[in-house]
Amino acid sequence: MWVKSHELVLMIYKEVIPSIPDSEKYGLCSQLRRAAYSIPMNIAEGCGRTTDTEFCRFLTISLGSANETEYCLILLNDLRYIDKGLFEKANALLIEIKYKLINLIKAIRKTNAKP
Repeated sequence: MWVKSHELVLMIYKEVIPSIPDSEKYGLCSQLRRAAYSIPMNIAEGCGRTTDTEFCRFLTISLGSANETEYCLILLNDLRYIDKGLFEKANALLIEIKYKLINLIKAIRKTNAKP
């Protein structure tokens, strides 16, 4: 999951951001960058925590950042700032990441649920 989210960040930096107009450099580009790299950063930080509860909290933050990244990509697509094929490629990867995050969060919560 971290590897996939890192792959998404690289795609955002190398393929998505260069296609966005300069007028959005400090607005939408900046927000997209922060949201995208927050996904793997929070996964990494959560892995360093000592309890499953803390890890789960950071995974939940990653999921929120994934949702924010998803909206940024939808907006870029709707504004026609990025190619539809690039949007579909990035969005497919993002959906995979979100699916894995959700399943891991559920698994941790189920494991730690008190009977």
